[in-house]
Formats: sequence, structure tokens, C-alpha cells
Amino acid sequence: MHETEQLTLEERKVIYRARRGLKEIDVYFDPYVKKNYLHADQHEKMLFAELVEQEDPDLLDWFMDVGEPPREELKQLIQKLKDNVYQSAAI
Repeated sequence: MHETEQLTLEERKVIYRARRGLKEIDVYFDPYVKKNYLHADQHEKMLFAELVEQEDPDLLDWFMDVGEPPREELKQLIQKLKDNVYQSAAI
């Protein structure tokens, strides 16, 4: 796969930052990065970049529905990541 050569510096940074090493977050981020991120529109890429910059405890709260992200767009993206995992598990 030669997609790596075509990635922008920003895309590489976001993909690297998405690797958390925390299973509870990686279960959502990894499938999204592998299947959706490079094909997402610019707006969604910017939202994902914003999401990966958040602190792990906040992300855990948001993914576990203990708290809510500060913006509705982030909430919608989190739901998309969760739906992606649930759809993959159903296959």
C-alpha cells in the first residue's frame, strides 16, 4: 500500500495521534482510521483531528456516555465511530 506516500503531514500527525495505547479508545479510533479517515471530507478530518487532541479521560467519558463533548459536531462524530464499531461487530 503506497497511500502513506500520498498522506499530507497533517494526516500523518492525526493518524499517529489517534494511536492511544488505551484499548477503550483504540477500539473506536483504529477502525475509523483504517476504514474511513482517508476517505472523509475535509470537515470530518478536521473534527477527527480535534477529537484526537482531547484528553483520554474526557474521551472515555464521551464514548461511555458519562459526559458530553463541548460541541454537537464532536458528539455526532463520536456516534459515527461507535456505530462503525457496532456494525463491524455485527458482521
